[in-house]
Amino acid sequence: MKYQKVLIVLLTICFTGWVSLSCHTNESGGGELNDGLIGYWKLDGDGIDYSGNNLHAELIRSRKRPDSGSTNDTEHNDAWHQVSASSNLKMDDDFSISVWIDALSPDRDVSGDIISQYDVGRRKGFHLSLTTNPSPTGVGNSRRLSFGMDNNIASEWMDCGRPGQALLAFGLAEYNGDLYASTCEPEAGGAGHVYRYDSENNTWKDCGAPDRSNTVFALTEYKGALYAATGKYRVAGSSLPESENTQIGGRIFRYEGAENWVECGQLPGVEAIMGLVVYQGELYASSLYSPGLFKYEADNTWTRCSTPDGKRIQSFGVYDGHLFATSYDLGHVYRFDGTEWVDCDQVGQNNTQTYGFSVYQGELYVSSWPSGKVYAYEDIKQWRDVGRLGEELEVMGLIVYNGQLLGGTLPMAEAYRYQGDTTWQRMDQLDTTENVKYRRAWTMTEHAGRVYCSTLPSGHIYAYKAGETVAWRKSFPEGWHHVVVSKSANKLSLYVGGELVDQKSIPTSDSYHLSSGSPFNIGFGQHDVFQGRIKELRMYNRVLTKHQIDVLGSPD
Repeated sequence: MKYQKVLIVLLTICFTGWVSLSCHTNESGGGELNDGLIGYWKLDGDGIDYSGNNLHAELIRSRKRPDSGSTNDTEHNDAWHQVSASSNLKMDDDFSISVWIDALSPDRDVSGDIISQYDVGRRKGFHLSLTTNPSPTGVGNSRRLSFGMDNNIASEWMDCGRPGQALLAFGLAEYNGDLYASTCEPEAGGAGHVYRYDSENNTWKDCGAPDRSNTVFALTEYKGALYAATGKYRVAGSSLPESENTQIGGRIFRYEGAENWVECGQLPGVEAIMGLVVYQGELYASSLYSPGLFKYEADNTWTRCSTPDGKRIQSFGVYDGHLFATSYDLGHVYRFDGTEWVDCDQVGQNNTQTYGFSVYQGELYVSSWPSGKVYAYEDIKQWRDVGRLGEELEVMGLIVYNGQLLGGTLPMAEAYRYQGDTTWQRMDQLDTTENVKYRRAWTMTEHAGRVYCSTLPSGHIYAYKAGETVAWRKSFPEGWHHVVVSKSANKLSLYVGGELVDQKSIPTSDSYHLSSGSPFNIGFGQHDVFQGRIKELRMYNRVLTKHQIDVLGSPD
């Protein structure tokens, strides 16, 4: 009798374990995880589609990066996989995307697109991207994981108010999921402040004035903290009455929350700091009114670096392993490798100033004065004219937002959308202040599914929305991470490591049939070639359950 009971217990344990294992195998190895599978690319050294739908991907090597060095197709440094347009590849109703990504260190390039299928002319498609958006002063978005989709659905530009007594917000930056603006407030007794946007009430919360100079020029995230750079802006440079505040700036601060700022150093002989950027793991700052480049060593310790031919360098962009810099002297762009500078020549024949960078479809773009044009970098001393923005004289901030390249201008403070070749479409005039010579649409940053643009001289900030976007509220860390995007009829959701990190409701009036007939790219898109590794990419024509997301995200 005793042996019979033992045998029954053993059989029960074995049967229960077999059922549990059988169910798990059905869930993870086949069965439900194969239901609704559109495509499955292991990306283990090839582009084979293991779903059975024959959506095999071809390896494409970039022809736009002549000096990018060696190619590693598994890390997509200058190559990606492309699936030809197919009726089997449809993203019209419910869908899910599951993928593992390893984003390399952000020190030497922007991170790029993980997947993308987008038609520029129809503004239709989707992208899963890791974006870094520079601004004319700092960095607006740093390693921002987002999924965006559009079907030519857009809002008008919306007035988001004026931070404090701003003449202009020189810097806009997203940090820990919040939008911050750094201002120029030139009146006597005033000072440049940093403000945090309260979207629910459409107001700006004061985060304090780091010092008493009239401007906080730049905002940049560095090693998980927000840094700000100050200066005395010569307002007459915008054809306005000179500032009554004569306090010199040239100092760097680290944000400690509320209205608290910790000083990290005064740059010697610097009246105003124009740019902040992170390159090769180091924080750099540039001087606005005199030549100067400085590298942060520790609080109150900055090393002076060389500048190209003693020229001023202003705004920064990290691209293809190098640090690029604009200049207000002779309209040149310069390239830095951490030791030496290379002159990339004058941009256009008549330009005397270059302003801001953006990386669009794998190429570096730069804006200019007084031609009102944007140019694409092809190689040392080779710049391609990609068109003038209306009849404007100056282009400042550029940004890639949900598949679109946008730019802001002077003297009418207009916003434009790039249509390809040399064509730009006017969107709106953002600042309509009367009786002034110049109005600026200065810098653009993405936040909470919208792009925000600052203006002068009204000091107001405006927002524009295209399609729907979900994003993670932090800079994406290094190492392997599992990412899932799911869309139902009324929700768009983003998961990282099995956790829901963002979710947006989809209005019933909006139709998101995303099939565009364009090629489907793995490791490339509207932003750049992905700098990292991608594996286990699966696409479904249904919404995955939380349990299925957990199974796909298992390290096993």
